[in-house]
Amino acid sequence: MIFEIANTVIAVSVVGALISLAFLLPEFNGDLTEVADKTKKFLLNASILWVFTSMGNFIATLAQIFDSAISEVIRVNVIRSFATQITLGKLLIFQIVTALLVAFFARRLKKNGGAVWLLLIAILGVVAPVFQSHSSSLGSHGLAIGSLVIHVIALCFWVGTVGALLLMADDVRTQVFSRVSAIALWASSFVLVSGVLNAWTRLRLSDAWLTSYGLLIGLKVLLTLAVVVVAARLRKGIGVKHLASFELVTLALIVSIGSVLNRFTPIEDAPQNFDKVREFVGISMPQEPNLSRVFFEYEANGLILGILIFVTALYIRGVVALSRRGVKWPVGRTISFAIGISLLDYATSGGLGLYAHFSFQYHMIAHMTLSMIAPIAIILSAPITLALRTLPIGRTKEERGLRGLLIRALHSKPTAIWTHPLVALAIFDGSLFALYFTPLFGNLMSSHFGHMAMDLHFIAAGLLFFHVIVGIDPNPRRVHHLVRVVLLLGAMSIHAFFSVALMSANQLIDGGYYALLDRPWATDLLSDQKVGAAIGWAMGEVPIVIALIATFIQWMRSDAREANRADKRSAIDLAEYNEYLQKLSSREDK
Repeated sequence: MIFEIANTVIAVSVVGALISLAFLLPEFNGDLTEVADKTKKFLLNASILWVFTSMGNFIATLAQIFDSAISEVIRVNVIRSFATQITLGKLLIFQIVTALLVAFFARRLKKNGGAVWLLLIAILGVVAPVFQSHSSSLGSHGLAIGSLVIHVIALCFWVGTVGALLLMADDVRTQVFSRVSAIALWASSFVLVSGVLNAWTRLRLSDAWLTSYGLLIGLKVLLTLAVVVVAARLRKGIGVKHLASFELVTLALIVSIGSVLNRFTPIEDAPQNFDKVREFVGISMPQEPNLSRVFFEYEANGLILGILIFVTALYIRGVVALSRRGVKWPVGRTISFAIGISLLDYATSGGLGLYAHFSFQYHMIAHMTLSMIAPIAIILSAPITLALRTLPIGRTKEERGLRGLLIRALHSKPTAIWTHPLVALAIFDGSLFALYFTPLFGNLMSSHFGHMAMDLHFIAAGLLFFHVIVGIDPNPRRVHHLVRVVLLLGAMSIHAFFSVALMSANQLIDGGYYALLDRPWATDLLSDQKVGAAIGWAMGEVPIVIALIATFIQWMRSDAREANRADKRSAIDLAEYNEYLQKLSSREDK
């Protein structure tokens, strides 16, 4: 437990330092200034210490699993087996690797954009072991794990940001306090909501709330509420340093309670029958699907649901900010965004997302929805344009601010590479063959982390491809409409070839995943696979046709705009020519 608490504290400190370097401290056109030297030094030392504490946590966890002393498990074969064969061991190794990466690049950190990338890497390392926490063995698996991941991330941002204040000079601390308050407000909101949801998935309405486990959860919730209320009341009447110290001490206690809770599982009211499917998938086998169940069943994927809520909140905030300025945001774009988000939620947490775990044909419907249908709606809502119009600028003329950071990212070399039409096409269609014609599909379906990673990849690949093809947001590459049409026709052909190849396959591609589920309905697995391939072909062609129509419409509008500009230039040129002739005529008259 000591190693886990120490590892958590150090990891949160690393996250806080990176948040400070990325978003809080003054910068000069993206370059970190001398003000950041103290924080950079702290980051380097903390990241090195994180490497050692994560290693210690790896060994301590191994000793706890074997219920042995640490000296007895420090053997090459035991460590190798734990790191390569056990999911928890793999995730802890991943955390060690991320800590090493942060420590390696911390010394070379010169720009706040680099701190953003290191922050993303650090967050992945912090939350990786959470996917194998005790919440996964309880009811509402997706909601339990997802809410816990969001809880950990939000708590890291809250504690880390407040802790970063103590490394700053008084004048700098006062300058960044407004940004810290904004981050703390968002983070504390997600901490409270995700914490309550996670507690509910563990205890429900049972008498376990009266046990020591339930009382600790209650104490954690009350402390979180207390620090939010007290900090809000004292924010203007107390010094920034004293307020940060108060919040940090209280939050450290909250984190410690959380570490204690992670070592125990709630008391069950009665012995539970072993459920092979729940142990394997995290969800009990649902009833045979019908229209009512597919449309109205809901099994929340907590992490993706949280991401969708966060993104939606940001979009609404942007629309409201424009409205307050007197600028109207097209209603059609807002509706398009709502449709896209709703489809993503349905394909991950709705009935479609539920049955996607148990049937290949429903998995393929979800795949097409996530990668083709929903991304088109989201891309047409112009989220990047909205962000560029509403994100805050720098506090001084020399600072880029969040808006400048986004502009720099849009014009960076990695973005230019990703948005290359051929690269986008390769990711969009090439991943189909890499996923379904290799053992990767079965491996990813066999774990909650893998299944969620697969869903996120579908969404990202679809957003990238359709951003290049039909996107109305700024793009570092200007792709001619003819090239877009060719790419769509190529994507259609590749997708058709993939579907035909999958329908022609006489072997299952899931690596035994669906057979292990032993579902009582749709027992013909090969037939289910072929139906899924046919559905993928049919559903994949329709969005591409829609994208083709949209591309032709954009092409015609672009030509119309060019024609109007040409007419205006011609009119100007004609007017200038007539004026010239008039001057010549007047000279001759003289």
